[in-house]
Amino acid sequence: MSDIAIKVENLSKAYQLGDFGTGSLSSDLERWWALTRGKEDPFLKIGEINDRVTKGTSDVVWSLKDISFEINEGDAVGIIGRNGAGKSTLLKILSRVTSPTTGNIKIKGRIASLLEVGTGFHPELTGRENIFLNGAILGMRKAEIKKHFDAIVDFSGVERYVDTPVKRYSSGMYVRLAFAVAAHLESEILIIDEVLAVGDAEFQKKCLGKIGEVSKGEGRTVLFVSHNMGAVIKTCSSAMVLNNGCICTVGDVNEGIKVYNQIQTVNKSTSYCNNNPGKVFRQITIQDEHNIIKSEFGYDEKIDLCIKFDIKQDFLNGNVGIKVLDIMDRCVFTSEKKISEIAKTVGGAGVLVSIPPNLLTPGGYKVTFAVHIPNIVLIELINDIIYFDVLETGSEFYLFSGADLGCVFVNCDWKLL
Repeated sequence: MSDIAIKVENLSKAYQLGDFGTGSLSSDLERWWALTRGKEDPFLKIGEINDRVTKGTSDVVWSLKDISFEINEGDAVGIIGRNGAGKSTLLKILSRVTSPTTGNIKIKGRIASLLEVGTGFHPELTGRENIFLNGAILGMRKAEIKKHFDAIVDFSGVERYVDTPVKRYSSGMYVRLAFAVAAHLESEILIIDEVLAVGDAEFQKKCLGKIGEVSKGEGRTVLFVSHNMGAVIKTCSSAMVLNNGCICTVGDVNEGIKVYNQIQTVNKSTSYCNNNPGKVFRQITIQDEHNIIKSEFGYDEKIDLCIKFDIKQDFLNGNVGIKVLDIMDRCVFTSEKKISEIAKTVGGAGVLVSIPPNLLTPGGYKVTFAVHIPNIVLIELINDIIYFDVLETGSEFYLFSGADLGCVFVNCDWKLL
């Protein structure tokens, strides 16, 4: 294991749903006695894979199931997958926040983790005190922490508030300081969950640059979870794709993203319906100009999104909007309308949103839907529901041999000087 930083063998993690008791005191004592001796829980049922799409029947869910892999020292590995795939559970096990149900883990070196906003911070302590606390947890001496203190504060940009208790920090300030501490203190392994999404765009760019520096320049091992495929490509040398608690592939970043996109679109839907009380969006379909519901459209076709929703009095002055994203989860464009311009009274309403032809270049896309009162409240958000593909239909895109032409083709006005 000379050059292997992390080695995982047959790792599984089961979560009990509902009541944790066995139903009798004697059985509870038998379970306790088995676990104290390091034995397997005798009452652990054979559970189900954690597929969030289908309804299960077991009260035990396997968030991870028999996964094995090795990560070499200095590797930057992007861990990608759908929500519920097991990414965060894996990082929590590697960070020793929770223990595995079965399996073995061998880790070479100290781990600095950034799993959620404020990880490892004590809210009553100041930023300065938390920097030293985090360093002590990593096993660093006070002199070592002092050596990096100025760089941490400078990178985080919270110098003015470093002697203020962190409980008064905003979530963005929390992330700034937490990332700066994790990245600058001398741990051999850096683990980062999706928490960077909390920061502003400028800080995210700064963090991604630092992740690359930590891995390529300092030779430290990085595990990075993100839904931003562009960030994964920029910072990682390899990718691990998880789906329903199992590993689909480990290796080349581009190949990993290709597998992830296939998983994303395998069950792609052209419609959405929800009649539960309190929900805003009732029905959404994607269709062509002839009202035919489908998921594939020609480059020269108009794409219609038919949206039906319930309007409540308290958000009659809000907005309804859509966001179109490409398969790399990059926003292509947004569009929204004031609800008061669509309907004048409360109750059911409908709107047809048309995406013009000859706009989106051939490729895969998905749509997010939202109702909100700008800068006040997000009333309802629906992600990962409607997917569609734009096909090359007689245009000249095929001439460019797969070159990245972007997602939007703009027919600019070209004039001779």
